[in-house]
Amino acid sequence: IAQASRISSRITDQTLYEPLVAWVEELRQRLGQRRDVRRMREEIRALAHELWEQNGRPAGRDLEFWLQAEFEISERNRK
Repeated sequence: IAQASRISSRITDQTLYEPLVAWVEELRQRLGQRRDVRRMREEIRALAHELWEQNGRPAGRDLEFWLQAEFEISERNRK
């Protein structure tokens, strides 16, 4: 993204500049979305692990704790 920004700052032809700037902004947005998804996944993983431990570390219930963690985090984020 930084390199694309530097390149776009050197272009003087508006027909090239505007699409390139739009592309750089799209890249920034996509990167931000991926970062948010990664953070959310890590938060869910940590809470699911905590719930699993609180329930005595039962085998074969990983999906249950994952879904519970997703629900709790989504409820928390709505408030």
